[in-house]
Amino acid sequence: MHFSTILSAVLAASPLIVSARGTLGFALGARNPGNAHNFRDFLMKLISGPDGTCKTVQDYESDFDALKSQGGSTIVRTYSVVDINVPKYPCDVAATILPAAKSKNFQVILGLWADTQASYDSEWAALKGVLTTGNSISIYAITVGSESLYRGVSAFDLLPRIKNATAEFGKFTKRVGTVDSWNKFQDGTADPIITGGVKFLMVNAFGYWQHQNINNATATYLDDLQQAIGHIQSLSGSIDAIEIWNGETGWPGDGGSDYGDAKAGTKNAETFYKTGVCAALDWGFDVFYFEAFDEAWKPMSKGDTGDQGDETHWGAFTADRKLKFTLSC
Repeated sequence: MHFSTILSAVLAASPLIVSARGTLGFALGARNPGNAHNFRDFLMKLISGPDGTCKTVQDYESDFDALKSQGGSTIVRTYSVVDINVPKYPCDVAATILPAAKSKNFQVILGLWADTQASYDSEWAALKGVLTTGNSISIYAITVGSESLYRGVSAFDLLPRIKNATAEFGKFTKRVGTVDSWNKFQDGTADPIITGGVKFLMVNAFGYWQHQNINNATATYLDDLQQAIGHIQSLSGSIDAIEIWNGETGWPGDGGSDYGDAKAGTKNAETFYKTGVCAALDWGFDVFYFEAFDEAWKPMSKGDTGDQGDETHWGAFTADRKLKFTLSC
């Protein structure tokens, strides 16, 4: 998420109540970041860059083994039921990740892409065709949309999609909601969703995308979380009526792009993790780190300034599942 703001001075003014240590999860991509394994994969590599092939059940199982053994985590989040980032070669995310999660005792927050009614309808139909009582055991939650409000979707359009998903998939999980940028929860954009009966929300917050020097990145990150979560709790009238997670945070490692005063580099990524993510976890926030593994296949992205940005080096792990720095706090 790309958004710039001035650091508020109200970090301690939140109604937040913290108890036990928070849970660490990872955002997990649907495509292989490494080497091609067969001729079809080789052709895909020519089309989409370094690999970009769809993960198999076995690929996800290997991801889970690394995340659990080296990262101490047993929960991941996805962004869509069917990944169409390489349109000619869509990936059936839900159909592939759920059996792997079940076999490895992982939980999944499963995303439905919902920026348009058409995309939501397609994702809804795909998920309905996949879900059974047996393979849904690993679903922790379902999120309808990922930063849809940030990209201009109206909360009044998104809320009916969330309610529709709740009605259809609520028998598999009671947690159905959405995920968006912290400022869309803080500034009132998401108010119809907060007051509309939704019980699960995820808030994305990055010191990096606020152009912050690493020395101020943690304060910015925690303040952004405080503002968003404080507004949600104030509007809902309760500290626990809505389950809230930090949906994304992170920092690009070596090879990534700088963003203003935010300088990419593995040392800075480690510093942000140790000071920011660890602080949030210690305070009881549940946090998803963006992301699990480097993804070399990804194209360049464009920020609010129009500058091209590299998003292939955001992993806590390298593309071959080697941890870049220890995740202990």
